[in-house]
Amino acid sequence: MIKQWSWFNKLSLVLGFAFLYVPILLLVIYSFNESRLVTVWAGFSTKWYGALLQNDGIMNAAVVTMKVALISSTLATIFGTMAGFSMVRFGRFRGRTLFNGMIYAPLVMPEVITGLSLLLMFVAISFDRGMWTITLAHTTFSMCYVAVVIQARLSSFDRSIEEAAMDLGCTPLKTFFVITLPVILPGVLSGWLLSFTLSLDDLVIASFTTGPGATTLPMKIYSMVRLGVTPEINAISTILIGIVAVGVLITSIAHKQREDQRKKNEMLAAASS
Repeated sequence: MIKQWSWFNKLSLVLGFAFLYVPILLLVIYSFNESRLVTVWAGFSTKWYGALLQNDGIMNAAVVTMKVALISSTLATIFGTMAGFSMVRFGRFRGRTLFNGMIYAPLVMPEVITGLSLLLMFVAISFDRGMWTITLAHTTFSMCYVAVVIQARLSSFDRSIEEAAMDLGCTPLKTFFVITLPVILPGVLSGWLLSFTLSLDDLVIASFTTGPGATTLPMKIYSMVRLGVTPEINAISTILIGIVAVGVLITSIAHKQREDQRKKNEMLAAASS
């Protein structure tokens, strides 16, 4: 029997969602405001989206941000998958405790400490700061999130499928790409999307590791907000919300299709047996 929710639980749920999403909704609405005053509605208009195309500073920052996010999330997914695979499949090896600690440390480390340590390292090795230093920094901390996701996915993986493939002559490398990777692909895609979102959102670490000509979009928005919120900021923020929302939607649809296909295959296998 389903327990009925009390009025307190319902009110708490409504207030919680309102606190999270009403500000975002207001930001999206006022990005279509005719007036330059973001708190005064003066009619519907899309002129601020057109104004973004004329703002070279925002456009350059957007290009840098997308490049950094795409490259760092891809590298983080590759290295994070390798790290997660190592934690689950290699058993107890020498230095495992230290390896696990290094994987989990960036998850709880304050971003200021991470950014400062990376800055000192780049200065020590005389590495010119710019887009590539931001990319390396984002790869460093986001690969840890991917490793945790992959570790959780592999923990419930049925290894008998891999053993059957190797009994039929597959090498371990071919087994990984033909059997293991397709099964854990939803986790890999989720890790990539999480890394991409973290890169788009990062301000603190990018501020420490950036250099001349490598201003990211969060840094640009922050510098503009200090002079006052404008509808252009609402417009670019709405675009970022749309990009993340579309990515989440595509991933959810792909995951649902894979689950439906898996259930269908299980039903066919059960019927044939």
